[in-house]
Amino acid sequence: MAAENRTRATSVSVEDFVARVEPEQRQADARVVMDLMARVTGETATMWGPSIIGFGRTHYRYESGREGDICRIGFSPRKPQLVFYLGTSFPGRDAMLAELGKHMTGKSCLYVKKLSDVDMAVLERMVAASWAHKSEAA
Repeated sequence: MAAENRTRATSVSVEDFVARVEPEQRQADARVVMDLMARVTGETATMWGPSIIGFGRTHYRYESGREGDICRIGFSPRKPQLVFYLGTSFPGRDAMLAELGKHMTGKSCLYVKKLSDVDMAVLERMVAASWAHKSEAA
């Protein structure tokens, strides 16, 4: 029997979750990112797992056969930083990262300590490019 995906959409209130985010500046940043992602995607925010605020839904299937649903894009306002789940293969990603400002990247995530460290216009372009790319790939 295949393991069940632990990161799935929940009925937890996004507003209640954000109201508990600490520190206060991370909470304020989370609200800005939520507004940006909602505006770009036209979707309503949904909690995925205990800490990811996601927009849209996409189905994935790995070569191993494991499959499931996950948000098309999302972020998590963690205490040390904001973590963005935008994907790694959308067109122009590397050029936009070069213009973004202070950030780090991991295997598939973008990490930003505070929104004031980045160019919000570039972040918005990244969100839109990722959203469009995932729409085309679906």
